[in-house]
Amino acid sequence: AALTVRFLTRRFIGEYGDMEFIYSHNLTVDGREILLHIWDVPNSQQAEDGSSEEKRIQWADSFVLVYSICDRASFNILPLKVQFIKAAKEGQSQEKVPIVIVGNKRDLHHQRVVSSEEGRLLALSLDCGFYEVSAAE
Repeated sequence: AALTVRFLTRRFIGEYGDMEFIYSHNLTVDGREILLHIWDVPNSQQAEDGSSEEKRIQWADSFVLVYSICDRASFNILPLKVQFIKAAKEGQSQEKVPIVIVGNKRDLHHQRVVSSEEGRLLALSLDCGFYEVSAAE
């Protein structure tokens, strides 16, 4: 997961509004070639059609939920998103779905409103991985 997070932070720098992107990337892990398809979906402020969100969830094998450490609203939505993902994915099978929570904008520590400890505790309570990164770095 750390390798994926590093790739994501190198690739997705800056704000780009409500546009969706699908990126593909080849990498080698432990001698195995892996093709990643990353569907980058910004969190829209508008009410989203539940069926389109569920379609995205069914498409994916794992999830990276990114919030800004400078934006409490982006952090507060995470429990609902994780519950929605788990209900959609784990309801069909007993396998645990890999979910990582990533606090972005670590370089803007002077504007921080969500502490690292809050992020770690939330990820622990939701049984998710946790990282803090700075895409700008």
